[in-house]
Amino acid sequence: MFDIGWSELVVIGVVALIAIGPKELPGVLRMVGQWIGKARRMAAEFQGQFNEAMREAEMADIKKSFDDATAAARDLSPTNLLGSLEKYGESVKPDDPLIPTTPEPPTPETFVEAEAHAQAATPVPAPAAPAVAEAAPPAAPSPAAPDAKAS
Repeated sequence: MFDIGWSELVVIGVVALIAIGPKELPGVLRMVGQWIGKARRMAAEFQGQFNEAMREAEMADIKKSFDDATAAARDLSPTNLLGSLEKYGESVKPDDPLIPTTPEPPTPETFVEAEAHAQAATPVPAPAAPAVAEAAPPAAPSPAAPDAKAS
């Protein structure tokens, strides 16, 4: 921590022995030891409180993220999803062009009416007139075609 080696401690001890004297040196060393002990205890207590505060802050962050995830999962549950869809369905107007309309199911009468309409709309073909085919002129040989025997 302070990077004090043995040689520095020996120098401090010799100076303390000369300055304080051999009679009072044990009492002074005991008092210095008590101060160092108190300082260490205070430092350990401060560090413990600091670590505890950090753990509480981390736990608060974890709890917040867990609560957010729980709320998101609750919003996606099937009952809430269906409830949202039902609320959406109530808010939509029946004449909304984005909502497809479902046609009425066909009835037998619909088929009969459709068949009658199709027969009425179909024209009756007229009798076929005999087809007169025009005679095509005979094809003339092409001048570009070489004669196969000439080669």
